[in-house]
Amino acid sequence: MVAVVTVAALAPPAQAAPPTPGVTTTPPDTAAPAARVVSVVMTAPQRARLRVFSPSMRKIISVDVLLPRDRSTPRPSLYLLDGIDAGVLTGYRQSGWTDQTDIVRFMADKSVNVVLPIGGTASYYTDWDRTDPVLGVNKWDTFLASELPPVIDRTFRGNGTNAIGGVSMGATGAMMLAVRHPGLYRGVAAFSGCLDLLDPTAAAATQGSILTRGGNPDNMWGTPGDAQWRAHDPASQVDVLRDTSLYLAVGNGLPDFSLGLAGLASPVGGALESGALTCTRLFASAARRAGVATTIDYRTGLHSWGYWNQDLHRAWPTVARALGVPVGRR
Repeated sequence: MVAVVTVAALAPPAQAAPPTPGVTTTPPDTAAPAARVVSVVMTAPQRARLRVFSPSMRKIISVDVLLPRDRSTPRPSLYLLDGIDAGVLTGYRQSGWTDQTDIVRFMADKSVNVVLPIGGTASYYTDWDRTDPVLGVNKWDTFLASELPPVIDRTFRGNGTNAIGGVSMGATGAMMLAVRHPGLYRGVAAFSGCLDLLDPTAAAATQGSILTRGGNPDNMWGTPGDAQWRAHDPASQVDVLRDTSLYLAVGNGLPDFSLGLAGLASPVGGALESGALTCTRLFASAARRAGVATTIDYRTGLHSWGYWNQDLHRAWPTVARALGVPVGRR
């Protein structure tokens, strides 16, 4: 059963929460047109389907929001991003997180809004320089950092405190958003991502992943080495994250047989994870040089959802502390 509800029913009037001491939140771009809520549908008692018109992308974006049982007080929000096939494998019906992990059950007792954008295939959740003939208009940085947060806070009683995470492409996108909007996120959880985009091998892999989904990678930020690549590189800007809790997880390219079928991956799962391991080590070195504390789980594993589901459970205590909420059941 689904239920269409009004915004007022989900978010009764409440005073905005005071800013968190020591954190400077990047405000939305007030000069840009505001995003517009098209509809809110409760698809389950603790799950809402939000449809938002994005002025920057000139289309409606679907977003699933997992809600806590107790919604009587304002609460923080955790944004989680998908991998390269964002939306494709589910026919754009849901996020990979709800399709491939136990996140609905796991987060049911947590005092947060879990925000799951649907779509963004091969976009890296960034603003592209040019419209792509296949992938279309990609202005995900604007949508996620400027357009969506006010909608989430207004509709679902968000208190302005946020964290962000993602897997693979989404891990890269999450860390990019964090360094480009210092203070907007109190914590970042990045699983199996490439976080040093100035490394030639990493840049080539990033471009190659876009090509495999039919896009022209030059439409994103031009060719590797251009100023836009440096402007989006997490490793070279990690110093802005000194007040942000960082949790990274990455496998060694070998299967963990204790996970059974969940520990399997595509034939390239080992190679992809080995590349993510190299990228993670490069980012860790940059963070160490910058004096940025980072929790890193170097584990056994391949490039697949079975491991990322495990990573979510392991990362949650770090994320919960960043958001200022109880850890709850694990």
